[in-house]
Amino acid sequence: MNLLKFPHFVLIFFLTLNVNAQNTKATKGSMDPEKSIIRNAKDSGNHDFLLAAVKVSNLETILDTSGPFTVFAPNDISFDAGTREKVSELVRVKNKEELQSLIGYHIIAGNLSASKILRALCSGEGKTVFTTITGDILTATIKGLDIILTDKEGNQSVITKADANQRNGVIHIIDSIRKPIKA
Repeated sequence: MNLLKFPHFVLIFFLTLNVNAQNTKATKGSMDPEKSIIRNAKDSGNHDFLLAAVKVSNLETILDTSGPFTVFAPNDISFDAGTREKVSELVRVKNKEELQSLIGYHIIAGNLSASKILRALCSGEGKTVFTTITGDILTATIKGLDIILTDKEGNQSVITKADANQRNGVIHIIDSIRKPIKA
């Protein structure tokens, strides 16, 4: 029996993704849909590590003015020790190329709401692929009520909060960052 075909499953899944996903008041930690992706990430106080990498990689202006984009954004606690150390080194030495590759893997051109991702998963029988701004493939699958994102090297993240709408796109919070390539 395929649960993806039942409308009740879809409704429950969508509601689960949206719980606590967005608060329209501009308080610390929430997202204001009138602000850009960069402005909201700065105001959140939860994405400082990611923002440092975005700044060095010269993607800050693009994510502040262009769009729409879908950003799968890890918060500061999502960086494990090894990833934190590697990204810190890349930021310190200003390795723009590798940082662009790392950060770009978390960005898709266009506005992909949770419902659009879910529709793609349903039509793909539980699996769909997206092309990142770096041209790489990000595979989305469903496991229980979770959307799992997998990169070409097998690194996985789970969307923990969905649909934080921005002036120039949408942010989905994920539980981990793509691992940098080992030097």
